[in-house]
Amino acid sequence: MNKIPSDICNLADYERHAKALLAEPTWAYLSGFSMDGITHRRNRAKLDEVLLQQRILSADMGQGDCRLSLFGRELSMPLLIAPLAYQKLAHPMGELGAVQAAAAQGVGFCLSTLASSSIEQVAEVAPQANRWFQLYCQPNRDDTLKLIRRAEAAGYQALVVTADAPINGVRNAEQRAGFELPDGVRAVNLDGLPQAAAGDSVFACWMSQAPDWQTLAWIRKQTRLPLLLKGVMHPADAKRALEVGVDGVIVSNHGGRVLDSQPATIEVLPAIRAAVGPTLPVLLDSGIRRGSDIVKAIALGANAVLLGRPVFYAQAVAGPLGVAHSLRILRDELEATMALCGCATLADINQDCLYTPF
Repeated sequence: MNKIPSDICNLADYERHAKALLAEPTWAYLSGFSMDGITHRRNRAKLDEVLLQQRILSADMGQGDCRLSLFGRELSMPLLIAPLAYQKLAHPMGELGAVQAAAAQGVGFCLSTLASSSIEQVAEVAPQANRWFQLYCQPNRDDTLKLIRRAEAAGYQALVVTADAPINGVRNAEQRAGFELPDGVRAVNLDGLPQAAAGDSVFACWMSQAPDWQTLAWIRKQTRLPLLLKGVMHPADAKRALEVGVDGVIVSNHGGRVLDSQPATIEVLPAIRAAVGPTLPVLLDSGIRRGSDIVKAIALGANAVLLGRPVFYAQAVAGPLGVAHSLRILRDELEATMALCGCATLADINQDCLYTPF
């Protein structure tokens, strides 16, 4: 079992240790961003600009908690592990260890289509976990439906369709480092499925096969699972998703890994919430590093957040134990922030918790 270094107190400490441990090409892939990293940096910068307002002498705080009920399942805090591809790059247990850590800490886990462990394996090692399946639509609808049916049969409780990455971002750090998947790490859930057709341009090769709104409407008809759309960054897209019948949206710019020079997720979150109304579940990812970030996201309209790259870093340093430790760190930070802002429950968090300068 991996040990947790004694100087790790927060998620940034895991990142520092992971960079020292991982091979340069692997680090370039796991930590990389699209083009110049403007969006990647902005995600963090704009979260830092949101200021909290402390409240004192608050009553009835002794019975507080940060639990959340989402689609009929209870989470210990409003957080899920984001769908991360190829987790065996960071640790041999990969997704199997991460889902066990999530279950141990009572948070959700979203399995990527591009996972290096199968849909069924992840379900088998953590049958009681809150498990969602993230779907990348395949060029052939029959293949897409096969993935949906496998997730349903394995007991996944929600389906997340990622729409913001029909093509990979231009990631120069990966290119310079010559990153390639090592032997033994592959998208096992796509074994036997056809590869994308070749072409001489982005449009001919990828966009001609990319999903559209009709694809999402078709998926809605194929499953009774709660359906979430991931990659929503514009209010008009949020409204259209609602018309199609989604059960939730995830405000995400893929951590700055796809389209560069777009806003941070925390910037567009209030407009997305306004577009879909007060009741539809809205989640947010990209840049979450502190429990205080979770409070900021909820205050601006989110129900929960997803944690991405820090999971890789914790796996690289201390395996599943590191992931569980990271999740516990975030919970402790979240509860401390809530208490100091006078919020006994998540329902108490609103824009009154934020400092608005004159």
